[in-house]
Amino acid sequence: MELYEKLLTANKSWAAEQLNVDENYFMNLSQDQKPDFLWIGCSDSRVPAENLTGSHPGEMFVHRNVANLVVHTDMNMLSVLQYAVEVLKVKHILVVGHYQCGGVKASMTHQDLGLINSWLRNIKDVYEKHSAQLEVIPDEKLRFDRLVELNVLEQVKNLAETTIVQKAWHIGSELHLHGWVFGLHDGLIKTIIHMPPGTEVQGINKYEFD
Repeated sequence: MELYEKLLTANKSWAAEQLNVDENYFMNLSQDQKPDFLWIGCSDSRVPAENLTGSHPGEMFVHRNVANLVVHTDMNMLSVLQYAVEVLKVKHILVVGHYQCGGVKASMTHQDLGLINSWLRNIKDVYEKHSAQLEVIPDEKLRFDRLVELNVLEQVKNLAETTIVQKAWHIGSELHLHGWVFGLHDGLIKTIIHMPPGTEVQGINKYEFD
């Protein structure tokens, strides 16, 4: 059996199992989604959003990319964000990184990796911004772990600086922003930052609305 055929076989078993538990499972699943959460996570295959949070289909809207970045020129991410906030009316946006992230690790090197160099530049900018803090950490693993955390911190700040989030707060949306890091070594999630509804955005990236 080919590898992809195993997936199709497993799918049939999964579908049958759901129907054994609840004969209306797929009828309910086919209704409109009403998730409370938008998950912005890493593409790493070891960090499946629903599995590690015990969520069920329909409870979480998911966007993933290399190293869970929130880039202001990424139309894919911005489209997901706008749909989640303005149409689905999610209450929480979760930016979730993970220790041992390959993208973060690659950004700490001087190696030319081709096309992905441009993407990793966003993490290198995080490193540069926090270099004074990072470069006094002598242990390479601890410095790596800290950059993972700082990257999540900066991506949540990037979220808060979008007009999508600021407009939602302006009209009174109860939208929370969270920055988490998942530990592959213990399976636990660590909270890095929480921005409650109406958090004041400072500086040039603060927008005013009529």
